[in-house]
Amino acid sequence: MSSRRHFLAGSAAAAVGLAALPQAVQPARAAEAAGAQGPPNLVVILADDLGYGDLGAYGQKLITTPRIDQLAAEGLRFTDAYSAAAVCAPSRAALLTGLHTGHAAVRANPSSGGQGSLGAGDTTFAEVLRARGYRTGLFGKWGFGPEAGNQPSHPSARGFEEFYGYIDHGHAHEYYPAYLWNGNAKETVPTGTFAPDAIAARALGFIDAHAAGPAPFLLFLTPNLPHAPSDIPDASAYASRSWTQANKSHAAQISLLDAQVGAVVDRLKARGVAERTVVLVASDNGPHEEGGVNPDLFDANGPLRGYKRNLYEGGVRVPLVAWSPGRIAPGTTSARPTPLYDLLPTLADLAGGAPAPSDIDGLSAAPVLNGAPALAPLHNHLYWYRDEQGVTSRANAQDGGRAKQVAEAIRKDRWKAVRFAPARDRNVPDAQWQFELYDLTADLAEQRDVAAANPAVVASLTALLRSSWADVYTRRPWGLTATAAPSAGTLTTTLANGTARPWADARVAPTVPAGWTATPAGPAAAASLAPGESLTTVWTLTAPPGAAATTLTATATAGGHTFTAKTPYAPLPAPPVRDSYLSDLPWVSAANGWGPVEIDRSNGKQAAGDGTPIAFGGVTYAKGLGVHAPSEIVYHLGGRGNRFTALVGIDDFSKKQSASGATRATVRGDGRVLATTGVLTGASGPTALDVDVRGIRLLHLVVEDANANSAFDHTSWAAARVTVV
Repeated sequence: MSSRRHFLAGSAAAAVGLAALPQAVQPARAAEAAGAQGPPNLVVILADDLGYGDLGAYGQKLITTPRIDQLAAEGLRFTDAYSAAAVCAPSRAALLTGLHTGHAAVRANPSSGGQGSLGAGDTTFAEVLRARGYRTGLFGKWGFGPEAGNQPSHPSARGFEEFYGYIDHGHAHEYYPAYLWNGNAKETVPTGTFAPDAIAARALGFIDAHAAGPAPFLLFLTPNLPHAPSDIPDASAYASRSWTQANKSHAAQISLLDAQVGAVVDRLKARGVAERTVVLVASDNGPHEEGGVNPDLFDANGPLRGYKRNLYEGGVRVPLVAWSPGRIAPGTTSARPTPLYDLLPTLADLAGGAPAPSDIDGLSAAPVLNGAPALAPLHNHLYWYRDEQGVTSRANAQDGGRAKQVAEAIRKDRWKAVRFAPARDRNVPDAQWQFELYDLTADLAEQRDVAAANPAVVASLTALLRSSWADVYTRRPWGLTATAAPSAGTLTTTLANGTARPWADARVAPTVPAGWTATPAGPAAAASLAPGESLTTVWTLTAPPGAAATTLTATATAGGHTFTAKTPYAPLPAPPVRDSYLSDLPWVSAANGWGPVEIDRSNGKQAAGDGTPIAFGGVTYAKGLGVHAPSEIVYHLGGRGNRFTALVGIDDFSKKQSASGATRATVRGDGRVLATTGVLTGASGPTALDVDVRGIRLLHLVVEDANANSAFDHTSWAAARVTVV
């Protein structure tokens, strides 16, 4: 470990343990006065790879950060704040959802197995604050996939009304991108645009738009500064230094981050809302050493051991500054061990009781910010998990060459443990892990492994490490969901109380376009919903003839909270009025095992039309449907059908590709099986179907794999035709 030129003021106290040390306690009435005008605005600024020692307020000597230092002097500096992981994707997922990396949906960076994503059940602090009436905006790096709009992992689906920046983890490494995302759409940016400037401008515009209210706002600003590469338009402030260009530019990136924080504070003051706003500034993990940057030059991890990717303190202990005039007393510090997965419950409490989920790992640090730190709950222990395939030299050296091995860490009171699995399997027996134990009170730099002298502590922490992990962490339902079933003509809404408090007067209602109706089949209101209870309502929808596809919005109110949920809905197409080939009719839905359903010569890329030719035994049929098991196509007959006829089997083209295809076809009507075939193979030839479909509303054509090998299961419905009554 490199020598440390200075030791941060207060760092010795930071190692005392989980009990918060005495602080200058601001009277609780100051926080009450700040909240007298309603819930405060909330600003969270998350840096990318900013080390514990990278700010002047935490001991930095070479890089100037006057604006953040001023916030620390005028507010609160946490000495024992922690990121939830040593790399960004799992850290950010935990921060957003309040879950540590033993439970969170994303537990590794993309290099460890694909771009991680959040799902519909991964409630974020933005969703929680939206239920409290906040306007929400995210500007900068999101860091989860897929890189597409209108999907469950997109910021707009996870509570952010406004979004401008990067969706994808890798895209965020580009400081001069060709495009940025604006909501659900890609937006080309002018050549030469430096993204952090464009993102900061949008964030300031968000303050301008919402400072006057009437609703409070949440601004989540996540610049990719100072992540590698060290790209920046102007590094002249450090031009005279005898450093490499990478180090000069890296320092300039940190100073630019500092200036952007200052610009946000200046705008809050200019709009007259600074005294009813809480600003939090933090980092997602320890300092990086990529692109030629030397973190040791800057003493970027202060007195701590390790860097980004390490589970030692230097990889996960991060700066956290809180500022709010009238709420937070100037010049205060907190030694409360505060992981950033505490952010969700903290923001919920600051917002005046926003409905935080009860099944999270975070605990609210709001009492610390409100001047009553003794009231802040304390964690029994803190947990970290690391599965990282990216390797950098300094981090690997700190890990003793084990940077690619699965690792876990835990802090409980004075004790910090880091352990390494023999490879990437965390399920190996405990005896196969290499276990290290450090006493942070006496050894903040984690230089003396005392595991051998403390076997009881090792055993206790090993048990806690095991209990902190869940292969699948099942969440309690929270909030409002809406699911459309066009084939049934229904919308199902569920309002679930996933909090720890009962909700009074729960009511749900959908909003439908003019001319539509939505009729509930059961109760759409409840006098109260206890924790864990839900209210589910099925709505029968009717639409005028020819109604276009739309997006339905459901709204619920309960316990003073408001929830919304949206879902696309396409009304059933009109039933056939004359005898028709199915390839000439629109379907209600189509699911196919591979590729598009083939309905014409364009291989499914155009609307239903001529129908693709199908050949069985050398005989060609002009119209048909080509599918690949498993598949299901649904048509609306509306009770107008008479007979359905078709030849179904593995066609000549597919037979020539391979003789191993084997499927089974079924025709269903309104949930009933109307006909089924035996096993279909190229050798067996097609099966002729002639099915009575009188009175059938929905016709389902289903093809399933019949030999546990779907590789060559292309199947065709030739001359598929319905006659009408």
